[in-house]
Amino acid sequence: MLDREQILRRVPHQGAMCLWDEVVAWTPQDIHLRAFNHRDPAHPLRSAGRLRALHLCEYGAQAMAVHGGLRATAGAVTPGVLVALRDVQLQVARIDDLPGALEAVAQVLAESPGSQQYAFRISHAGVLLAEGRAAVMLQLP
Repeated sequence: MLDREQILRRVPHQGAMCLWDEVVAWTPQDIHLRAFNHRDPAHPLRSAGRLRALHLCEYGAQAMAVHGGLRATAGAVTPGVLVALRDVQLQVARIDDLPGALEAVAQVLAESPGSQQYAFRISHAGVLLAEGRAAVMLQLP
């Protein structure tokens, strides 16, 4: 398991904008993470006192970033830009009222030197909250 400090060393998202607190497990093909910050009144994505389920797409995208950082331990992390979300399905309207941890699994679907596509699933207490696919264009040197 990796903690938040270890995550922060591997991603561009810093401070409160780093949404994941723990890496539970990972392989070169997938990652399982946990977050506890969705109930925080100072969450940077909150608006009108709520954290909407739509923001789970950012949690999914950041799961990809954490995975990329872990996979790049032998070399430099290649920054990326989120360019597409596909087949996103949200099962709830908001997430700031959920009492336990958010959990995500993200899996590499396709990759090339200039892009990656992942599937992500985010749940709470074993109940699916959101799922979809995300594509990132990598900013190559």
